[in-house]
Amino acid sequence: MSDSPRRRSAVALRYDAMDKRSKILAQGYGELAERIAAEAEKHGIYCHAAPELVALLMELNPDEFLPDSLTQIIAELMIWLYDVAENSTER
Repeated sequence: MSDSPRRRSAVALRYDAMDKRSKILAQGYGELAERIAAEAEKHGIYCHAAPELVALLMELNPDEFLPDSLTQIIAELMIWLYDVAENSTER
């Protein structure tokens, strides 16, 4: 067992309205992952920390569309996030 921290990984997704599917826009580890997260934050894009989901997405190639099974997971996550955001502004 190792006590060293895991190297951060990040994946940026983009919804393609023409194809009605999401695809990998950018992905990386370490410093590149930090840059992806910083760029998202700079543009007000929410970053969700889900190591298991990121690990699955890291297996895909950039510009590759997400498989339907992952698209369903992402859609459910987005619905949940919108619900959380809507409920938090009502308080």
